[in-house]
Amino acid sequence: ISGGQRRRVTLARGVANQASLLFCDEPTSGLSATDAELCIKALRLIAKKLNVLVLVVIHQPRVEVASLFDKLVLLTSNPGRMTYFGSFDQAVHYLKVCGLNVPRHVNPTDFFLDHLTPGTPADASRALVDAFYRRQRPAIVQEVEQACREPGEKIEEMLRSGHANALRAQMSLHPLHQVISENPKPAPSGVTAVSARRYSVSFAAQCAALLRRKVTITLRNPMAVALPLGLPAIQGLVVGSMFQGIGQDPLLLSQFGFVFILLTLLALAGLQVVPILIEERIVMKYETSEALYSEGAAALASFCVDVPLAILGSMTQILLMFTFSGLSWSFFPTLFSWALLLFFVFDSLFAFIAALAGTTQEAQAYSVPFVSIFMLFNGFVISRVTAPWFLRWIFWVSPNFYAFQAIIVKMAPSFLDGQVQVQEYGFSGDENVVGIAFMVGFGFVLRCGQLVALKLCHNIQK
Repeated sequence: ISGGQRRRVTLARGVANQASLLFCDEPTSGLSATDAELCIKALRLIAKKLNVLVLVVIHQPRVEVASLFDKLVLLTSNPGRMTYFGSFDQAVHYLKVCGLNVPRHVNPTDFFLDHLTPGTPADASRALVDAFYRRQRPAIVQEVEQACREPGEKIEEMLRSGHANALRAQMSLHPLHQVISENPKPAPSGVTAVSARRYSVSFAAQCAALLRRKVTITLRNPMAVALPLGLPAIQGLVVGSMFQGIGQDPLLLSQFGFVFILLTLLALAGLQVVPILIEERIVMKYETSEALYSEGAAALASFCVDVPLAILGSMTQILLMFTFSGLSWSFFPTLFSWALLLFFVFDSLFAFIAALAGTTQEAQAYSVPFVSIFMLFNGFVISRVTAPWFLRWIFWVSPNFYAFQAIIVKMAPSFLDGQVQVQEYGFSGDENVVGIAFMVGFGFVLRCGQLVALKLCHNIQK
């Protein structure tokens, strides 16, 4: 996008939460004359339509830009002092009264700067400061003193009225304004525009806007679609060819390696999106610090796009590997469901770590202990029979163990050594319900932890 478009987006972010006061320090800096005029016109529209007080610091504007302001304040430096306060239309006449005639074909704003900048050949800053103290300052001081003597609104009351005026201005633009005006809905007692909510739109509206943006950004980046879909397919082809025909082996022990590799690849699939989650989190924290939307809406929008892509890729990988293995398709529903459940747990784990860690390196450091322990205590590498007694509790919290055990127990009756291997490795078919409950609950807790980490950690210091 162009610099002017980017600047207008920045201005829109500044008023998205219905601010009553907006400070703009050189909003036209680096813009072309045309974009600068469009930028100031956008500010004027914000001020008029939404009842926002806008204070702008600007250097060398065009006449068309300067004439857009309701009030013009001319300042000089060393030290900073006022030389004029009033409308732009009266500024030329005021300088003429002070003895400075603006030539007909000269930009008045350039003329102002030439005579207000100390040290320039045309420097008249001292004379203009003195003229301001004689001609304008007494009236301004009198007006301020009069306002101070009159009881006015408190800060909270000013914010309430400002928000109310902004809402009325927005409602006047609504196509159903006439119908709403004829059938107004009374506001609940004690609820004000200021205290009702932090965000200017509902949670559903936040999610809808963020979801549209997430989908658009994802579709614009071919690699964002190709990686989660193509990489698992390639892995499925390569690894599946390595275990081609393994299902024809009559021994169950020969299937252990295939099931272990399949579950391990699925568990590690979510690790590749951690850098992307951390990068998106940085942008999200800047935007949530301005109350544009909530962390929960951002997490939900990301979940609705990233997880379906990852699941599609994982489904493709499972299907390819299973097809190459030659196992009976009667095992596929059990293997497929437990594999996806395991993917859900690890995807939630990596999302939580990405929200908690400061950098990608930290996320990797946090992930290694969990991944290593869960993969080792899966019932195959380390079984319940061979594990030390004081470490056997880990099997109760290892999602890899529950998935591996359920799949092997399902396959056991179809192989010659099935029951022998089940007894030797200490597997049981009575723990499937416990495993499902634990893995679903563990994934839910991790997702809640992700929201808490996004809310409390890595906040922007202003």
